[in-house]
Amino acid sequence: MAWSKTKQQLESFICDGLKERMEYRSTAYKYAPDKSGKCYIAVDKKEVFSMSDAKAIVTWYKTEQEIKKDTDIQVHVTEEEIQAVRKEMGDAIPAERLAVIAKNKRQSEVAKQIMAAQTALSKSDFYQAASMFLSSSVDNCMNGDDIILNVLALVDRRVGKKRLRDLRYRMQMKHPIVQYFYKLRCEAEGI
Repeated sequence: MAWSKTKQQLESFICDGLKERMEYRSTAYKYAPDKSGKCYIAVDKKEVFSMSDAKAIVTWYKTEQEIKKDTDIQVHVTEEEIQAVRKEMGDAIPAERLAVIAKNKRQSEVAKQIMAAQTALSKSDFYQAASMFLSSSVDNCMNGDDIILNVLALVDRRVGKKRLRDLRYRMQMKHPIVQYFYKLRCEAEGI
């Protein structure tokens, strides 16, 4: 789906109190080799929550290199992972090399998980979360661990005052950006 259509659908769900104050933005850099860019949520014309492809890739690569260099971090590879690499690469590769390839793949996966935990989110993460939000219920988005889905659900007009009050204690355990949007929505609703 085109960004303009997705943006229009997302903004149609923003509650009345924030409709004039909030905006979803996406930029792409035409002359960049990979046409990377960023997505961000602006409140009162200020960028509040930003997701950038360039930053995410650098963070992921840096984290992956730190994992590979740190001898204290033990990444274990199962026999199933080695067999999956053998199936993917063919039988021409020696068994010890397959184990190294499987370990490198596993380290990359761990780096992605760490990056997600550190919330170095990319533009594609926002697009993926936006499409999931548009096809899921508000309750699923609110109760999940995905920060972007939490934010989109908190500003949704389908979430009423009673539900916002009920979320007060759960919000204390959420990421600071989710807490920020919770407070913003409560202020908009006069809670």
